[in-house]
Amino acid sequence: MNTDTIGSWAGLVWNALNEADVLGNKQIKKMTKLKDKELYAALGWLAREGKISFEESGDDKELLVALVK
Repeated sequence: MNTDTIGSWAGLVWNALNEADVLGNKQIKKMTKLKDKELYAALGWLAREGKISFEESGDDKELLVALVK
């Protein structure tokens, strides 16, 4: 795993969020076909750049991710 690879994964996540605005981590995994480790590396990349925000959904405590506008 290197920064180019993580950057590519971050692009996949960003594109998925750009289509739907807010997605749960399970939805992002399904849309991008990323594994857990890959998804969380991509989310970390985007969070560090200030491009996404996080919140927990109500009952199931799923992580919701949204693009920062």
